[in-house]
Amino acid sequence: MFYKKGLLAAALAAQTCAASVSQARDDNAKCKKTTVAILGGGMAGVAAAQALSNSSIHDFVIIEYRDTLGGRVAHTDFGKAPNGKPYTVELGANWVQGLGSPGGPENPVWTFAKKWNLKNTYSDYSSILTYNETGYVDYSSLLDEFENLYNDASEAAGVLLTQNGQDQTARTGFALAGWRPKIDDMARQAVEWWEWDWEDAYAPDESSFIFGVAGENLTFNQFSDENNFVWDQRGYSRIIIKEASTFLKDNDPRVQFNSIVTNVTYSDDGVTIYKEDGSCVSAAYAICTFSLGVLQNNAVSFSPKFPDWKKTAIEKFTMGTYTKIFLQFNETFWPRDTQYFLYADPTTRGYYPVWQSLSAPGFIPESNIIFVTVVSQEAYRVERQSDEQTKEEVMAVLRQMYPDLDIPEPTAFMYPRWSTTPWAHGSYSNWPPSTTLEMHENLRANVDRLWFAGEATSAEYFGFLHGAWFEGRDAAEQIAALLGDKCANISDTSEDCGNRRYYEKLYGSSPLADYSVFDGWSVSSFYESS
Repeated sequence: MFYKKGLLAAALAAQTCAASVSQARDDNAKCKKTTVAILGGGMAGVAAAQALSNSSIHDFVIIEYRDTLGGRVAHTDFGKAPNGKPYTVELGANWVQGLGSPGGPENPVWTFAKKWNLKNTYSDYSSILTYNETGYVDYSSLLDEFENLYNDASEAAGVLLTQNGQDQTARTGFALAGWRPKIDDMARQAVEWWEWDWEDAYAPDESSFIFGVAGENLTFNQFSDENNFVWDQRGYSRIIIKEASTFLKDNDPRVQFNSIVTNVTYSDDGVTIYKEDGSCVSAAYAICTFSLGVLQNNAVSFSPKFPDWKKTAIEKFTMGTYTKIFLQFNETFWPRDTQYFLYADPTTRGYYPVWQSLSAPGFIPESNIIFVTVVSQEAYRVERQSDEQTKEEVMAVLRQMYPDLDIPEPTAFMYPRWSTTPWAHGSYSNWPPSTTLEMHENLRANVDRLWFAGEATSAEYFGFLHGAWFEGRDAAEQIAALLGDKCANISDTSEDCGNRRYYEKLYGSSPLADYSVFDGWSVSSFYESS
């Protein structure tokens, strides 16, 4: 009887709730009306707003969870400088990846970095020392061995694609090229982590071979193979905020900060966004730049529920977590002229493997700051435990790396928890194996007047900051074309006008014709070695 009463009470409560929500949603007079609502003020959101402005569409609203623009390009205060002020360290994006080459295309993020005088330094990956549980041990020759075999694997990926379009894991691709680290060869395991996991936030077993290689080459072959580390004490998000200032006014009412979206109701007539504070925004179109992690964790409800093809695509792709753990000491006891330190744990792959010094020349030499990065399962484990537990583990590794030194406790210690951050639920996306372009197009496709943009929706640049910029711009330009009646005489199935393509029925592989989404790059150019 209690069970039945409970069901009845729940049903009545649901009816009451549904009625009140329906009543509120029917009262559109309470909603702020706009032409385009942009959900999220990160790189994709700002790029979308800029593209709308460039198309003379100024009636838009940016709805942002936090109190600032930037999204996962986020920084915080840490430690203390000699003048008593804190340093600034980046919690999220930290590099400009693939700058540009003379006479060739330039990464737009690099363009903004130069425009706004962002302070950054070339990441010299040859400036590395290698360690295990006994201290310094030179196994750096394995880095060259992997990179030589990776070039062979990259060429094999191109052959695989041109033959039948079938994918496989990066692990399979490496093995076919001759890289087969034994489970107890921890030096090779650490080198593989440095070369793959550190970029993809997932192991080779969990990553697409074709798209992992293609994604890397489309950035580093198209632009350049340079990576510059951002250490600007004004924060990496400076370039996003400053670029936004070129078309937004100070305290622009079109930017709604501290706005937590709870529901997005969409149809072929428009989109209404409901917020936690009871307010709402009614728009002709909306661009959702939520992270893949937010979509996967149902942090926001969508009405109606997404169709099966959309839900499947969202769940098919993976959101990686990349956790940087920062320590400051009274002095720099590690080698001052070295940028990177690679540690091979004796039992666990990916256990506090890559250390970076901010005290190296060209960075912040007086800072005495070093940080270590973990990803995937180690990141989830670390983010679930206390700071004290993590600090104890990290210090034990440092003392193994430098057994002859009396290493003191750090004066400052901190790390983010991206996997549980409600507006992110992770760091950036990864392309899982045996996932076709058709599946990715379903992730990218709009549902009615609700469009999607972000690094995860970029087939070419998923996981990269410039991917977010390109995708935000593209979605806004397509909506601008629709609003400007430029599509009146064009089929609504065109990629340039109307709905983005999607597939209710998926096939075992993507036809080569579908690879046209890579903006005209030939299949062979995906896989040219750097």
